[in-house]
Amino acid sequence: MKIRMIDTTSAVDRKAFTNLPFKIYKSNKYWVPPFESELALALNRDKHPMYEHSTADFFVAENGKEVVGRIAAIHNQNYCRFHNEEIGFLYYFEAEDDLEISRKLFDAAFEWFRKHGLKTVVGPKGMIRSSGTGLLLKGFEYYPALGIIYNLPYYASMWEESGLSKLSDYASGFMTREFQLPEKIHEMADRVRQRGNFWIKTFTTAKEIRSWVPRIEIVHEEAFSKNPSFHPSTKAEFNLMAENLIAVHQPGLMKLIMCGEEVAGFVISHPDPYAAMQRTKGKLYPFGWMDILQEMKRSKVGDLNGIGILPKYQGLGANILVYSEMDKTLRATQWERAELIQVDERNYKSKSDMENMGVTFHKIHRVYTRDL
Repeated sequence: MKIRMIDTTSAVDRKAFTNLPFKIYKSNKYWVPPFESELALALNRDKHPMYEHSTADFFVAENGKEVVGRIAAIHNQNYCRFHNEEIGFLYYFEAEDDLEISRKLFDAAFEWFRKHGLKTVVGPKGMIRSSGTGLLLKGFEYYPALGIIYNLPYYASMWEESGLSKLSDYASGFMTREFQLPEKIHEMADRVRQRGNFWIKTFTTAKEIRSWVPRIEIVHEEAFSKNPSFHPSTKAEFNLMAENLIAVHQPGLMKLIMCGEEVAGFVISHPDPYAAMQRTKGKLYPFGWMDILQEMKRSKVGDLNGIGILPKYQGLGANILVYSEMDKTLRATQWERAELIQVDERNYKSKSDMENMGVTFHKIHRVYTRDL
């Protein structure tokens, strides 16, 4: 068996890296292929915005002519500068159930990081801030939310056997129609609106959302700037994050909490087209996009993929508006459940508030770290 760094300009090499998960998960009913365009962009050094300031390389493990494992090593220099640490990211790990494969993949990545002067690695952590984070440790019997990592149970032992240990856990949960938010919460939300000049902004078209992206970018970064894993996005990176959400938006499901003319917070949700993505294997063309669009209209599952309040509005009742709008979103759709995505375990208040909202936490993703 050998480990080889792929040539991202080679269509054959890109296919070798991209196709491996379809073999590993061929008998798994819960794995959902990502959009084919996501990995194609990650492997395109001329188009992905991270390459404007940083670099990454991609490795495959080969047993003869057969690809049996893969991993990406990422050096996000903007992240390193922001945190004043020399940290590398591990991502896109997949491997057959053989510790020799994972050892050699991790060793190749660790050596790559050392050559780039990095002192620590963390992962799974992707190329932009909105990439799915962490290795799945609990919740293998559930479909993943859109863009969130699904992996097989034996992966954890592979990471840990290569000297990686826990940095932090992220919990995901769901709320269903069975839980009734107390009416007094909605009454309190109405009083907050009247007292604080709060109101809810929704969007009907993608064009309208795009016109607000510069304002949303400022608010999004301010809302999450205190998170331990935060780093600023470039304008091109944030536009990519925004376009990924616009691609699955439906009118009325992206909400801004306004205070006068200022954005105070947001509740971003969208239908989850996982069933169509399984059918189309993540391919949009030539006809996959039609299936995915239809699935978004009939999906019984939604993702709550961004919830935040700016610090200066916290404690003024704006959080009550968030809870009220989350409940209204679920009940205004045909969704039977909505998944709340990846709450950092270090955010005790948010996790507690969500439990009070009737959220059942059913998945855990772990971010690992190791000193080199």
